[in-house]
Amino acid sequence: MAERRERKKRETRQRISDVATELFVARGFDAVTLDDIATAASVSRMTVFNYFARKEDLMLDRQDDLKLVLFREAIRTRPKGRSPLAELRVLMTKLREQKHPFARVDRHSADFWSFVAATPSLQARLRELNDEAAEGLAIELGGPKPGGLARLAAGMIVLTVHTSRREAVRILEGRGSAKTANTAFFALIDQGFAAVDRMLATGARG
Repeated sequence: MAERRERKKRETRQRISDVATELFVARGFDAVTLDDIATAASVSRMTVFNYFARKEDLMLDRQDDLKLVLFREAIRTRPKGRSPLAELRVLMTKLREQKHPFARVDRHSADFWSFVAATPSLQARLRELNDEAAEGLAIELGGPKPGGLARLAAGMIVLTVHTSRREAVRILEGRGSAKTANTAFFALIDQGFAAVDRMLATGARG
């Protein structure tokens, strides 16, 4: 019973998000109200609020991805003796093989990120999510009270992901192929991770 209830909640949340995204793309983010979304999704305005605290989160509904929850869990549960960045490389390889949305850039995702980039309120919320992701990663790297090195490394990881995705989208917008865009995405990920790894190794040696 509890499992069925949770599945129903996930389905309702996804439906509201999908309906909202369609409306935003068709009319523009600022032109769509929460009442519009509730009506189109056949739910109450309060139900929308129960699932999404902010209007921006209806569009940026992949919050676990945006907060890099997968990265944080990978670092926390990595095998003994494996560095945090080595574990992130293993994770990215797995995600690439699985064609996970986080590790894939295509025309659809490029359109999504272009829409976000053109909407100031979504950009502002994305910056907040990036800050939350960096804080969570810093804690995984440096403990409950992370120092400057852990915070710097966490910020660089977030920046690496953000910059790599933006470059891949730029290539697609310039009529480059999805293959070229994804190659660039992973090449920048590797370079960014390597820089962070060297920095942490140097810091550990003191």
